[in-house]
Amino acid sequence: MSEKQKTIKAPVSVSGTGLHTGNSVTLTFRPAPEGHGFKFKRTDIDSDVLVPADVDYVVDTSRGTSIEHKGSRFDTIEHVLAALAGLEIDNVLVEMDQSETPILDGSSRIYVEKLLEVGIVEQSAPRLFYELTSNVTYGNAENKVEMIAIPAHEFQLSVMIDYDSHVVPPQNAILRKIQHFKDDIAPCRTFVFLHELEILLSNNLIKGGDLNNAIVFVDRAISQEELDRLAKVFNKPRVEVLKEGILNNLELKFTNEPARHKLLDMIGDLALIGRPLKAHVIASRPGHFSNVQFAKLIKKQIQKEIKGEAVPRFDLTLPPLYDINQIQKILPHRPPFLLVDRILEMSDLHVVGLKNVTMNESFFVGHFPGEPVMPGVLQVEAMAQIGGIFVLSFVPDPENYLTFFLKIDNVKFRQKVVPGDTIIFINKLLEPVRRGICHMQGIAYVGNKVVMEAELMAKIQKK
Repeated sequence: MSEKQKTIKAPVSVSGTGLHTGNSVTLTFRPAPEGHGFKFKRTDIDSDVLVPADVDYVVDTSRGTSIEHKGSRFDTIEHVLAALAGLEIDNVLVEMDQSETPILDGSSRIYVEKLLEVGIVEQSAPRLFYELTSNVTYGNAENKVEMIAIPAHEFQLSVMIDYDSHVVPPQNAILRKIQHFKDDIAPCRTFVFLHELEILLSNNLIKGGDLNNAIVFVDRAISQEELDRLAKVFNKPRVEVLKEGILNNLELKFTNEPARHKLLDMIGDLALIGRPLKAHVIASRPGHFSNVQFAKLIKKQIQKEIKGEAVPRFDLTLPPLYDINQIQKILPHRPPFLLVDRILEMSDLHVVGLKNVTMNESFFVGHFPGEPVMPGVLQVEAMAQIGGIFVLSFVPDPENYLTFFLKIDNVKFRQKVVPGDTIIFINKLLEPVRRGICHMQGIAYVGNKVVMEAELMAKIQKK
């Protein structure tokens, strides 16, 4: 059984202060339908604009991750997105009455608690994962950043940090299963070095900072006069440096809490890809800018696959899932109108089939006999027959059903198909099969080229 998409059972709100603006803000999570994804909406401005949580809308990564579209801007969204992705939620509308999310305690913990409090509900449509088929790498030599995403059966993330600092030694954090996010990653708070804090204060930033929403590492000698000034700025009776080089505002929840928080940030930023990943991501010295650049590379890889530019590979020497004899027990078609030779693989969401095009095909006798070309309509028919095998797999007695077209859309013929070609058809489900109706997107390949693509809708009916 495939995993299903999820949303929340009812709206739930979180109120707090924006870290940099200092503005009071209420953020409300609302349930959303299947296929909605994560979208943001401003309720304080006269706008119906919904801004997708998408790397294409990122406008700033200097002090957090910000997205903007048609005048609606949302700042410091990474902790919100991390909470949603970490709980494996797929569809939510996020409404805000200011531009910046509440910083809360500097982690995703409170967001997670609120979402769990209202409850998560399973929807009907399957989750649409992106499963890497090849490595994706990113590097920034100037900032010593290295990232790689490796194909894997589930999402894993490993993060390493090294700031050349004696108070924050090199450390790493690992998330082996996304189900561990709630307890192991969500409570981990943001952190800042004292010298960075002073720069932010001098530039009139972190107006919402109060020493309760960040771990402050002191990486240099500091006088009592400076400590007294910080106490006054943050309205504390006293501020001192603990032996670990941390201001006495907070205690570490984990010895590697900084690395865990960087992992949290990365989960939030990678949610901007738009799909949950099946990959093992390894990152050294990540930050919002590099996270977003890396997410763009992964999204570009997704778009290549959708467009057929990333050619899937199949070992044709392996035994097929169904051979021609098994296919004839499922489909009512017979030569010369049986246009499928093998089914290579099938899941709850897709099917892959193969057609060997030989010179003996009956249609070549009359279709450009001097320069034989397989008719495009027969390519569509072959794709449909493969889709028929898929939809018939949902019934216990496929031999008692027929498959009929309901709709054919967006058909494109990109290359000629000639004798000697082997066509591989990959059909992917666009929405769940309901009442025997199947809606699929198909792409046909010969070698490393896309020869045809189409969107098909068909229905099975008892004989």
